[in-house]
Amino acid sequence: MSYSDFTIKQIQQNFGLDIIEKMGIFSNIEPIKISDYFIMTLEENIPLAVAMNTEKAKSELIISNVLLEVRKLFDRKISFFSGVEFNIDKEKGLNGYCDFLISLSAEQLFVKSPVIALVEAKNENIMAGLGQCIAEMIAARMFNEAEGNNIPITYGAVTTGIFWKFIKLIENKVYIDLKDYSLEENPERVIGILSAMMEQKA
Repeated sequence: MSYSDFTIKQIQQNFGLDIIEKMGIFSNIEPIKISDYFIMTLEENIPLAVAMNTEKAKSELIISNVLLEVRKLFDRKISFFSGVEFNIDKEKGLNGYCDFLISLSAEQLFVKSPVIALVEAKNENIMAGLGQCIAEMIAARMFNEAEGNNIPITYGAVTTGIFWKFIKLIENKVYIDLKDYSLEENPERVIGILSAMMEQKA
């Protein structure tokens, strides 16, 4: 078993989690000003990624650019990893590859202080990616605890590239925002939420 095998029901049962679903958990977070370059990039890349209609295209043309924008906002003092192997506890199924991990450390050669697990939705199905994302969030928290990093909240996101669903894990409670946030309609909001997550303010 690996991250991608988990459903929400399995993750809840295996780790004794309380799942709290609510509309607009992250909607009170203020949008953040984004660069003109990022706006131009989205205008060019979103239609191209939609036309190509592959997960690889959306990952390379949209998601990576979103994370690059967040990294620039934090003066490159954070890092992100794409397609990284993240084996934490094989017996519990917390092993395999993560689509993206975002770290509070500027170190880019190896994973350190992961705070956000980001899953690319397969077949445009955001809900199906929630189990995988929460499993990766649990693994990230276990990793931080083992490293002595006292990071109280672990965050997650499942995205199609255009639509983003955000999650947070506090102790044994998982908060899932039922609202999907559109990068195409309000990129400032999506970047604002990701930035607040990095600052542990979401």
